[in-house]
Amino acid sequence: MKKIVIISLATFITTTCLSQTFNKQRLDSLFQVLEKKEKFMGSIAISKNGELLYSNAIGYCDVESSKKATTITKYRIGSISKMFTATLILKSIEENKLSLNQTLDKYFPQIENSKKITIENLLNHRSGIHNFTNDSTYLSYNTAFKSQKEMIEIITKGKSDFEPNSKADYSNSNFVLLSYILEKIYKKNYSLILIKKIINPLGLKNTYFGGKSNLINNESYSYSFEKKWIKETETDMSIPMGAGSIVSNPSDLTIFIEQLFTGKIISEKSLTLMRTMNEKFGLGVFEFTYLDKKGYGHTGGIDGFQSVVNYFPEEKLAIAITSNGTIYPNRSILLCAESSYFNKPFEMPTFENIEINSEILNSYVGQYASSQIPLKITITKQENKLFAQATGQLAFPLEANTVNSFKFEPAGIVLEFNSLKNEMTLKQGGKEFLFTKE
Repeated sequence: MKKIVIISLATFITTTCLSQTFNKQRLDSLFQVLEKKEKFMGSIAISKNGELLYSNAIGYCDVESSKKATTITKYRIGSISKMFTATLILKSIEENKLSLNQTLDKYFPQIENSKKITIENLLNHRSGIHNFTNDSTYLSYNTAFKSQKEMIEIITKGKSDFEPNSKADYSNSNFVLLSYILEKIYKKNYSLILIKKIINPLGLKNTYFGGKSNLINNESYSYSFEKKWIKETETDMSIPMGAGSIVSNPSDLTIFIEQLFTGKIISEKSLTLMRTMNEKFGLGVFEFTYLDKKGYGHTGGIDGFQSVVNYFPEEKLAIAITSNGTIYPNRSILLCAESSYFNKPFEMPTFENIEINSEILNSYVGQYASSQIPLKITITKQENKLFAQATGQLAFPLEANTVNSFKFEPAGIVLEFNSLKNEMTLKQGGKEFLFTKE
């Protein structure tokens, strides 16, 4: 998994007022461009107070047969599944079947440091348990069924990367283990627990534990792009379990997250625990920001599927995006959706490559520092193309928007240069940071 990260309204009363403030045309325009240029295949839903404001779908659920996606098409949602699993764990704690300080040795004593690792450590990625999907061998078995016994052996063999609770590091192993713990305490399969505790009570008609993709069931295949859309292999869902096995669509995801954060599934006390961040991780959730607005949700990625769901509690606004073919990133679509609601500027992509004079590019080359964030960015040039490299990260290519504005689409990054002042402005996630050339 590539890691290129630089930075990680008042309530309206009537539907008429909502429709007047929400810029539907901007999102329509974005999806028209993405479909025309073949930069994205997927779907979006936006709701406020549980009422759908906007939905759209573009691309194909099956490229070979040219079967078009619709707003009811279902996608593998990857790690958004962790939000469901965390909710089930907190629900089980409310039912006195489990506790946050229960140690792992009660269920899996064979795992290294199991006597020190708590349920809470698993939920907020502070267990130290090695992430099995990071291993080079993972792609040699991920499409084949694995039993619980086999997965426990794989996780046990990976051992620990650090002492429990000494720091945080994302690990799918944590949530696979939480799935098995749920099965032990409820004496039911994870899929049945999911149905009983979340799916049926919320009336989610398009959400379930996944299996092999089935077009007849309005599911989609996933794709990567190499001059054309190439169909991806499918991970067997016995492997990710509650870390990434759920299938859903954006409208169902907005229902789930809205009901979750309005106290319809778990208590306010549990919600407070869930959204309390410890080194950027809550209990199965991340914190999202847009300007001064704070939201909660999760991202997901499995095979060629990418997804994101976000909820702004103060605005009671839910946004969910699922994709099965991504060149233009979900993050940028999310930014467009947020800007459309909060009435903020958004730069519409054109996907037109602009050739810039080499001397102009040379004027942008150098190392830049900012007083706003503890980060330096080095700009280099190779064969009349600019590259940016942030402190401790890999270099990434920049595409010209204009003569002084460049972008890196996968991370939603825009860099604007002012060579006369030796300045550069970084724009990402609705925020701007000024850098000066050293």
